Amino acid sequence: MRCSQIFPTMIILAIFLTFSTVALYAADQQQSERPNILWITAEDISPHLGCYGDDYAVTPQLDRLAEQGVRYTRAFASASVCTPARSCLITGIFASSLGTQHLRGAQPLPQGVRCFTEYIRQAGYYCSNNSKEDYNFPTPAAAWDESSRTAHWRKRPDGKPFFSVFNITVTHQSQVRYSREKFDEINAALPPAMRRDPTKVPLPPYYPDTPIVRRIQAQLHMQITKLDQQVGQLLEQLEADGLADDTIVFFYSDHGNGLPRHKRWLHDSGIRVPLIVRFPKKYAHLAPGKPGSTVDRLVSFVDFAPTVLSLLDLEIPDYMQGSAFLGKKTGKPRQYVFAIRDRVDEVYECSRTVRDERYHYIRNYMPHRARMQHSDYSERTPIRQEVRRLAAQGELSGDVAWLAAETKPAEELYDTQADPHEMRNLVDSPEHDDILERMRGALRRWVISTLDTGMLAEVEMCRRAADSPYKMARREGIYDIARILDAAELVGRGPTKRGKLTGLLEDTDPGVRYWAATGLLALGTEAADSTAALRKALKDDSPNVRLVAAEAMCRLGHDKEALPVIVAALESDDERLVLQAAITLAAIGERSRPALPQMKEAIRLSGKGYYGLYVRWALARVLKELEAE
Repeated sequence: MRCSQIFPTMIILAIFLTFSTVALYAADQQQSERPNILWITAEDISPHLGCYGDDYAVTPQLDRLAEQGVRYTRAFASASVCTPARSCLITGIFASSLGTQHLRGAQPLPQGVRCFTEYIRQAGYYCSNNSKEDYNFPTPAAAWDESSRTAHWRKRPDGKPFFSVFNITVTHQSQVRYSREKFDEINAALPPAMRRDPTKVPLPPYYPDTPIVRRIQAQLHMQITKLDQQVGQLLEQLEADGLADDTIVFFYSDHGNGLPRHKRWLHDSGIRVPLIVRFPKKYAHLAPGKPGSTVDRLVSFVDFAPTVLSLLDLEIPDYMQGSAFLGKKTGKPRQYVFAIRDRVDEVYECSRTVRDERYHYIRNYMPHRARMQHSDYSERTPIRQEVRRLAAQGELSGDVAWLAAETKPAEELYDTQADPHEMRNLVDSPEHDDILERMRGALRRWVISTLDTGMLAEVEMCRRAADSPYKMARREGIYDIARILDAAELVGRGPTKRGKLTGLLEDTDPGVRYWAATGLLALGTEAADSTAALRKALKDDSPNVRLVAAEAMCRLGHDKEALPVIVAALESDDERLVLQAAITLAAIGERSRPALPQMKEAIRLSGKGYYGLYVRWALARVLKELEAE
C-alpha cells in the first residue's frame, strides 16, 4: 500500500476510535448519572403519620424523611385491596383492564405487557424485591434479579445501579387484631414512650366508642411505630453503604389501613395513601419542590411505573395507562384519579370511583349487598365483631350505624373538603347536580376507555378470555363494553327502571342480561311483576345470569323453582362458578336449608387452592347459622 493511502486510513481510524471512546464514556456517564431507586412500602396504612398531621402518631423516622423530601397530599391506590393494587403498580395498567381485579383470581399476563422492572433490568439495573409479589398473575422470570425474603441491593454486582423494593408487613391487618395479651407479648421490646394510650386515640365518626375499638386503634398506631423503626433501619443501611447521596427513596402504602371502612372500601379511608419521596442533593433538579415541601398534585398507582421509567430517562411503553409525575417525561397534572373494588375472598362486590381534588364519587353496582358483607378472614377483626355485636343488640344509631347498614346507595358523592370522613352523601343535593353529572361522566369515560373487564361477572370474563381478559376486551366483536355498562348503570335506579331491565333479559349479550338480572335482584319485592321473565332466565345459557335470577326468585318467594339452579352450579366443575353458587346460598340464608346435604358435599370436594378455601368459608357460615337454629 502506498504511503498516500496509509495516512488517510490512519486518520479515519483515529477519528473512529476517538468518537467510539467518547460515545462509550458518554454511555458510562449516563449510567453513572442515573440514580438508584429504593421503594419502601408498607401494608395497610392510611396517612396515620406525624408528618401528615396525626398528633397521636409516633413516627420520627418517617417525619424526618418527609422533612428531607417531598410529601404528597393526594396520592391514591388504584384498588382498595392488595393484589389488584400491586398488579397495577408493577405493570402501569389498571387491574380492571388486565382482568386481575379479583383477589387472587390469577390471570395470565398478556403477551406484550411486561413488569416495568424488566425494562429497568435491560437498562443495566439490578432489581431486587423483598419480598411480596401478589400480582394476580405469575411473575415473569425476567422481572427481578432476586425476589425473596433475603433480596437486597447489597447482592448486586459492584458498581451496578439498583432498583430495590422492601415491603414491610408489621402493619398488615393480621398484625393489628391480636388479643391484648398476645399483642403485649409481641411488642414487649417497644419502649413505654412509643406505646399509645387507648383512652386518647382519635376515633372516626363511623366507629362506636368502646374499649375494644379504642384498643385496636391504639394497636394499629403502635404497629405503625414499629414500621417507622424498620424504615429507619433501611435508611441507616443505605447511609452505611455510602449510597444515600445516589439514591431516590420512595415510601408509600399499598392502600388504606386494614380496619373496617378502610381496606376494601373505596372511600378516602380505603384508597388514600401516604407518599414521601426523598431526593439527594445530586438529584434535586428532579424534585417537584424543596425539602420539606408538600405536593398537592393528584397521583395514582397507575402513574408509578411510568414515573420510575421517567426518572431513569427510559422510554415509557404506549400501553401503560398512567402518566409520569417525576422526571423528564412528566405529564400534565391529573384532573381525576380512579379506583376499583371487586371480589375479595368470598365477597363479591363491583364498585368504581372517581375523585378530583375535592369531590369523590362512588358507583356501587351491587347496592343490594350490605355495606360490610361477611368475610371470614376479616370477621376475625375485633372492630368488626364489636360492630356486629352492637348492631344485633340494637345499640347503633346515626353515624356509628354506617357499617351495619344492610344495603348501600347506588351512588355516593362527597365533598372531601367540607366532609373529610365522607359521611354526608350529596347525591340528592340539588346544588351539587352539576358536579354529580360531571363525575358520572368522567367515570363512564374511564370505564369504557380502559375496557374495564369487571363489567363482566368473573365466570363470564374467564369464559370469554381465550388467552387473557386484557386481549379479549380488545378483540373486535367480543366485548361491547358500552352496551354492558348501559345495563349496569340501570342497577339501583329504582322501580321506574323495572320495565327496561325486564326487556334487557332478552338481550343477545349475556353481559347485558347479567346486569338486567342484577338490577331486578336489587329491586327486591318491587321486581314481582318481572317474575315470568326471571323464571325464564333460570334457564339462561349464561350460568351467571341463572344464578342471579335464582337469587331474585328466592327473594320473591319462589324457592322451589330457584334452588335447584343454585345447587346445579354448586356441583359444577368450574371452581369460580361453585364459589358464586356458595355466595348465593349465603345470601338467601334460611331459604338454602333444603340444600344442606349438597353444601356439605361441596365443602368436602372443595379444592386446596384459593377458590376452594373461599367456598369453604362461604358455606361454613351458612351451615353454622342453619344448624344453630
